[in-house]
Amino acid sequence: MIAYAARCRLSRVEGVAGPIRIVVIEDNDVFRDALELLLALTGEIEVVGSAGHGADAVDICRELAPDVVLVDYRLPGLDGVEVTRAVHRDCPDVAVVALTAAAGDREVQAMLDAGAVACVRKHEPLEAIRESVLAAASAGAS
Repeated sequence: MIAYAARCRLSRVEGVAGPIRIVVIEDNDVFRDALELLLALTGEIEVVGSAGHGADAVDICRELAPDVVLVDYRLPGLDGVEVTRAVHRDCPDVAVVALTAAAGDREVQAMLDAGAVACVRKHEPLEAIRESVLAAASAGAS
């Protein structure tokens, strides 16, 4: 199941030139490395940075100015909701896509309310994550 905020469009990426620049905030090193590699192989996405702790997210977004940040819901230190709020507040041009393995509907809604444009379950096919990144970049560019 992919949850999308109303402004998130899947049809095409508008206003984004070149590959979509993303940052991945995920505490599972193996999942983060695999996701970075697979998304980079699409040719549409450039992974410009990553971190394993939520506290690093805002600084990385300020420094690297990505189009999209993928944020795990469960992180050490700041959780995904807190990270999403901070990125949305301090880096308003960066779209947030939440990733979750086990968040329920209440947690997904909390991520969307905090400013995420989409929430994707980690067990979804890579294509679903890729489409969410494209849609988020489109939403952020409009």
